[in-house]
Amino acid sequence: MSYTINQQQIDSVLTLPAAERYGHFIRRVADWQELWGLKTDGGWVALCSDDGSKCLPFWPHPEYAKLFAASEWGDAAPERMELSRFIDWLSQISQDGYRIAVFPTPAGKGVVVAPLELRSHLTAETEQYE
Repeated sequence: MSYTINQQQIDSVLTLPAAERYGHFIRRVADWQELWGLKTDGGWVALCSDDGSKCLPFWPHPEYAKLFAASEWGDAAPERMELSRFIDWLSQISQDGYRIAVFPTPAGKGVVVAPLELRSHLTAETEQYE
């Protein structure tokens, strides 16, 4: 079960610069051991970054994913993933040529990162909790 957030918190986090939202994502995901992507009947939602890279977007809370879906992917719904499963999946994502769009906003601002780099950041943060 995800942590509780209110509209003021959502608005505050969405106005953070992309690098600060990335840090927020890393801390929240490591703390709660879950993250959220978007799925349709066809599978996980994929985006293209400004450089043309295929990206899978993820957020630290389903409310952020819902906001993005409303602006870009009306037929998509937030899907929870346990952190341990996600970390295991990152190698396959990398082999498949995808990158990760971390915490894109409805305005399209996010951080695009290589899957193995994200795994490194999440693992390092998670180790601080042990």
